[in-house]
Amino acid sequence: MNGDQVGLWMTAGGAVALVLLVVCAQLWRTSRRLVARVESLEALEALEAERPARPERPERLGPPGTAGPVAADPSSYVITRLDDADLDPVATVDGVVSARIDAPMFADIVARETVIKAAGLAHGLRRALSAETRNRIRFEMKREVKRSRKQRRADMKAALRDVQARERAHPVEGQDGEDAA
Repeated sequence: MNGDQVGLWMTAGGAVALVLLVVCAQLWRTSRRLVARVESLEALEALEAERPARPERPERLGPPGTAGPVAADPSSYVITRLDDADLDPVATVDGVVSARIDAPMFADIVARETVIKAAGLAHGLRRALSAETRNRIRFEMKREVKRSRKQRRADMKAALRDVQARERAHPVEGQDGEDAA
């Protein structure tokens, strides 16, 4: 192995270690979040157990001043939630519906989330480090270097022409080898 190969392996090992560190951090963060959700759900269940049963819901009433329920035209309203009396509202944390989950389900959720994030990261790295991408970057860099060299040469020629034009406009005495005697 030469020095370039050792450097390449060191870089690859560092990248793998970094990916592992990120995955572990995400796993830890996700597990803490899920533990907090489970604890809040347990607290909600304790409150539900202490609360007396809800009374039955009355019929839907019409606008004030009308007597009795009003049958609405189905096209005039939008259903935003289920209106069943036997369904209890479910607590949400960060917009995600919470429910009591057991340990194997918790582990499965954490593992799936981590695997999906790791797969996305691996796909991005594989795509970014592909030969096609590296060749495209190399080509663009060469093109930019050529463009900047060409621009520098053009600027240098323009500056030289400017200096020569100034010298022709204001000749310095004694520079051409002629003496004014």
